Amino acid sequence: MTNEDQATDLSGFAVFQLDDLILKALKKMNFINPSPIQKEAIPLILQNKDLISLAQTGSGKTATCAIPICNQIDLTNNGIQALIIVPTRELALQYATETQKIGIYKGVKAFAIFGGEDASLQQSKLKHGVHVLIATPGRLIDFIHAQLIDLSNVSTLILDEADEMLSMGFYDDLEFIIQCLVHKHQTLLFSATMPPAIAKLAKLHMHMPQEINLISQQVSPKLIEHRFAFAPLHHKESTLLKLLEQLTPVQAIIFCHSRIQVEKIYTMLRKHTAGVDFLHAGLSQDIRKIVTQKFRSGKIKFLVATDIVARGLDFSHVSHVFIYQLPKTPENYVHRAGRTGRYDKAGMVISLVAQNELLVLKSMLQHINQEAIWLGEAPPKNQNRSFRMTPNRN
Repeated sequence: MTNEDQATDLSGFAVFQLDDLILKALKKMNFINPSPIQKEAIPLILQNKDLISLAQTGSGKTATCAIPICNQIDLTNNGIQALIIVPTRELALQYATETQKIGIYKGVKAFAIFGGEDASLQQSKLKHGVHVLIATPGRLIDFIHAQLIDLSNVSTLILDEADEMLSMGFYDDLEFIIQCLVHKHQTLLFSATMPPAIAKLAKLHMHMPQEINLISQQVSPKLIEHRFAFAPLHHKESTLLKLLEQLTPVQAIIFCHSRIQVEKIYTMLRKHTAGVDFLHAGLSQDIRKIVTQKFRSGKIKFLVATDIVARGLDFSHVSHVFIYQLPKTPENYVHRAGRTGRYDKAGMVISLVAQNELLVLKSMLQHINQEAIWLGEAPPKNQNRSFRMTPNRN
């Protein structure tokens, strides 16, 4: 591709009239054309509008926030100008990494604080100056109570994965954090769903927010194929091994419902294949960080995990997602499925379905507006009257 071609491709981001140093970074990151959420949200953020955005997982929300934020950072001010609140340590690290890459040539300094690491080291980093701070609610509140952080320069507050934070019981924490920002500021709220608590939060603390809703347009990315394998409980392990061999994933996540199940499946897979590791909330922060980085870099081929990796994390090379046991809600299925098919890449989600999961499957299929396409044998008809099935398609 010639330099002229690259310049033409990047015109998609140039229309936002961004700083040349931001455009330079986006070019290095191979950001060519903005995603739908970026097209709609970035202009509003640059206009300092409050924003409520409902968007599916894998839509490019991290860069949607980081691009205009880095563009607007005032380098003469060494204080925290953008505060991003996220539910998990992994998502905090992802935000920090992405923001640092986008702001590298301009000189934007981004940093993440979260529990499980030395607070004194985090405090030292803040003293040296941070423009964009990414934080989990608990650790940020610890710093606020200890008067170790100055939020008086914050001009933009971002609440990402807001519905997940509320489901984790962070409503009061978010209320407290917002009330600490007594000065005028822009508030951006990103969520996959709009439960009443989020609507309440927006009504109380946002000023005439603009709204973007991409969820109603498409629940599941169109390039994701949804497939199902009927497997009695005592056959699930052998079925999983057979599918991994037949489908030859470039990289895959295997979702399980509990830590115990994760470690059981991990142990089983290690006996048959290389490049396997696992991730769940019971591991130390250092191990979780190492495993996440190794998987993102491609050193791990198969990652067995709980829903700790189902929200927000960006793994760009995942070709397949395997769901060993269906989640309880259709929304969780969508989040798991969203770990593949990212940024207009094709992906496949394969769910192993036992007889006692058929009713759960019915609800899920209605939510994603899909028919059940079975790999191999479909459930016997007397077990499968509750939804339409399409057997034996590849």
